[in-house]
Amino acid sequence: MNPSSNSSANREHFSALTPRLMLQLAAPHTWPASIAPVLIACALSFQTLDGHALSGFMACVLLVISILLQSAVNTINDYFDYVKGTDTRENQDDPTDAVLVYNNVNPTQARTYAIALIVCAFLLGLYVIWYAGIIPLIIALIGVVIIFLYSGSKTPISYLPLGEVVSGFTMGGLITLASYQALTGVFDGTVLIWSLPVMLGIALIMLTNNTCDIEKDITAHRQTLPVLLGRKNARSLYHGIIYTWIVLVCLLVIMHGGGGWIVLPFMLVAVHPIGRALIANPLIPSSRAGAFAQCTSLNIALAAFYAAGLLAYTLPVSFFPLV
Repeated sequence: MNPSSNSSANREHFSALTPRLMLQLAAPHTWPASIAPVLIACALSFQTLDGHALSGFMACVLLVISILLQSAVNTINDYFDYVKGTDTRENQDDPTDAVLVYNNVNPTQARTYAIALIVCAFLLGLYVIWYAGIIPLIIALIGVVIIFLYSGSKTPISYLPLGEVVSGFTMGGLITLASYQALTGVFDGTVLIWSLPVMLGIALIMLTNNTCDIEKDITAHRQTLPVLLGRKNARSLYHGIIYTWIVLVCLLVIMHGGGGWIVLPFMLVAVHPIGRALIANPLIPSSRAGAFAQCTSLNIALAAFYAAGLLAYTLPVSFFPLV
């Protein structure tokens, strides 16, 4: 695809890809989607390790790898939206969400930057392979293939009503599964069940983006889920996911056993104002920034309380401590 398809690429000179623009392409506001899977994998690992020390260094390596891959996904999305002409100044109000359009960055440099992020993640992954075996590599390779199919194929997944499911499963499921195996040496498919709240949180981030961008996506002939549903139905689905997400966290913490349930009342009090604000958000282009901030806050809060609930399984809690 020729970058000249975007009108801003017709300028004679491109701007340099500075560290500030690299950070904008990496989109730190989406990083909770990459932190949560590793956090939950660490929480689940404590019970499996059964008294053995959790490797803090490995946990940090996995966290950096996850952030690098999330940053690569964000950069690749920006790159392909630019070269395909999906993002323009007319349909994209937020300069930080259309970095190439607003800063006239050479798209080739952005593509190289995305590849460099993936290479760095792979190099760090060599330590994970040495430490935990080849299974995390296999899972990571599946994830990398999905990353490119998501934005770069002839019919990208991001142009289909599958984006929320695919992104949720890849980031929330596969990263949690690979991180758990790397930390414990145990491959356990049931980790995917425990990672369901993470999948929902990541899917909600994508649904936030797509619902706010319905008009732009219609113009670009993208058949996203909100485009097919319409904003009213998309918001109803959005609200249903929020409630399901919270209920699922409560159920899984209780099922995990022990005293984890003790964190749930605090969680409900903490997330109520965030969830209420997010439900009230109209999810239109002008409310996009606020919706992302609210969705990010909800991801952080629920992931933190969910991890705390899983970690608290050893608490000897009794309703009648004096009996």
